[in-house]
Amino acid sequence: MIQYFKNVNGVTLAIDKPDNETWVNILPPLKHEEFAEVSEALDIPIEFLQDSLDIDERPRFELEDNVKLIVIKTPTENNSFNESDAYYITIPICIILTHNQIVTVNSFENGAIKKFLSTFQNRHPDKKNMMVLKIFEKITQAFMEYLKEINHRRNIVEQKLYDSNRNEELLELMRIQKSLVYFVTALRSNELLLMKLERTNFLGLNDEEKEILNDHVVDMSQGLEMAHIYTNILSSTLDAFASIISNNLNNIMKRLTSITIVLSLPALVTSIYGMNVPIPYANSTHAFYIPIILSLLVSVVISWYFMKRKWF
Repeated sequence: MIQYFKNVNGVTLAIDKPDNETWVNILPPLKHEEFAEVSEALDIPIEFLQDSLDIDERPRFELEDNVKLIVIKTPTENNSFNESDAYYITIPICIILTHNQIVTVNSFENGAIKKFLSTFQNRHPDKKNMMVLKIFEKITQAFMEYLKEINHRRNIVEQKLYDSNRNEELLELMRIQKSLVYFVTALRSNELLLMKLERTNFLGLNDEEKEILNDHVVDMSQGLEMAHIYTNILSSTLDAFASIISNNLNNIMKRLTSITIVLSLPALVTSIYGMNVPIPYANSTHAFYIPIILSLLVSVVISWYFMKRKWF
């Protein structure tokens, strides 16, 4: 699906075809015919439009025939039905700068572009560099929001795990850990991309725009640091719970072994008195009570010993 937006006197208007100073937003479902149409209409290499289809595309920038391409990663919710997949993944956004238009290509719906659309009436499409920087800002904000949501979800799952120790909570923590792996990888690549854009001045920024880009580099570095912190906390938490589970298992096995010993010794006494051989007091009127009393005494003594050693 192709959307064309134009800013007229502070009002965002949806138009039917591209014009000068227009924002072209391409959303899924993505069709090859639409790519060919946009490529021909705006004189864009079709490879630039198709790069977003590869979910593993790395952040980078490229120049061909005076058309600039910037690929950057953005977070989004994972709509997979697999219960072991990450809650959040990262997807590439292609930002293409032509002579008169700015084009964004998205392989998935994402919140960063929606937020950019909601503020498009305040943008100046003739200042394409500022629009690109604003998209960078929305992407960084999206990472920050998802990281806070991940941390909040982690705290809730950890509290549940303290109370229940169920496999479901461990699976949720594993999905959160996968999400953080995606975020750390994407944030590191985005940070390198922004730093390279700043160093090479690929966009031809003025001093004010360079300062804004530098702020985005700092924000992206902060997001990367947050992702590393949350990843380390989660790894430490999983290691601690693994140790707790192992310790609990050892305690359970110790109790079961102690109970087995307590029950086996009285069984040994009664089995001896059940043999078909002459035994002491076999003809006594109290022959039934003697093994019972001995079994109880043995059980009490062994139980007291184990409790003293804190094996129960």
